[in-house]
Amino acid sequence: MKNLKSVLLASTAALSLLSFGSFAQSVSVTDSTLDGAEAQIAAIAQQSGSDYQITGASSQNYVRMTANIHHSMSHGGLKN
Repeated sequence: MKNLKSVLLASTAALSLLSFGSFAQSVSVTDSTLDGAEAQIAAIAQQSGSDYQITGASSQNYVRMTANIHHSMSHGGLKN
């Protein structure tokens, strides 16, 4: 039981440190196609040297897409 508490405490501490090292920004774009909307999101992420994850997309007369851009504070979000 003591080992389980130690592992849980260590895991919690490690996850806490990770959360201070990165953050996510939510973005929303519109375009006439899915490919165009994703290209806009990819360009936003590329400008800061970040990764992205699409969180939603909807379409009627146009495509609206949302994504989280994951910045890492270890490199300041900038690509050399």
